[in-house]
Amino acid sequence: MENNGLKHIAVAGNIGVGKTTLVEILAETYGWKAEFESVEDNPYLSDFYQDMKKWAFQLQVYFLNTRLSQIKKAREAQLTVIQDRTIYEDAFIFSKILCSSGFLSRRDYDTYLNLFDSIQEMIPPPDLIIYLQSEVSQSLHNIKKRGRLIEKDISPTYLQSLHDSYEEWASRYNAGRLLTLNVNGLDFAHNAAHRTYVLSQIDATLRKASLIV
Repeated sequence: MENNGLKHIAVAGNIGVGKTTLVEILAETYGWKAEFESVEDNPYLSDFYQDMKKWAFQLQVYFLNTRLSQIKKAREAQLTVIQDRTIYEDAFIFSKILCSSGFLSRRDYDTYLNLFDSIQEMIPPPDLIIYLQSEVSQSLHNIKKRGRLIEKDISPTYLQSLHDSYEEWASRYNAGRLLTLNVNGLDFAHNAAHRTYVLSQIDATLRKASLIV
């Protein structure tokens, strides 16, 4: 399979929806280089879940910088890069919700957005964003199943607000190609038929866009 100048694919979606699993599958299937979201070595995430108001701004700036570094690597790499989460989600979903919920001050949010806008002017969008869509109940099930201590206090209300914001963002995204893939009820990590279905949808999109031959 040949990539027609394909440099950067990204997977978007709510916490626990299966982004990391899909990134791993796509990297193995297509021979792409995976760039994962920094979780275990994130110096702010654990503190953030304990005191969201105190650490929200620092966490979002950390993610913004990490995402920018990944995009830079993607554009310089010889192989196609598949990225776990996008820079747009940080700005238009997580930071926005933190501000509307009172965890991020309006002043800090405006500062963050000014920084994001400056970065956005310097980078191209991904060649394709794959948005994984599912119900909050499935995200909660997956979060509980993987058992990360830093995620044990995530509330269904917070996940629902993220879900609603994702739906709004995906419906308005026009910076590049976006594939909305409903994975509700699918276990593509362990079920071969589910995995085949997901891969067939992505493959068809890539071929239609002439990104692979």
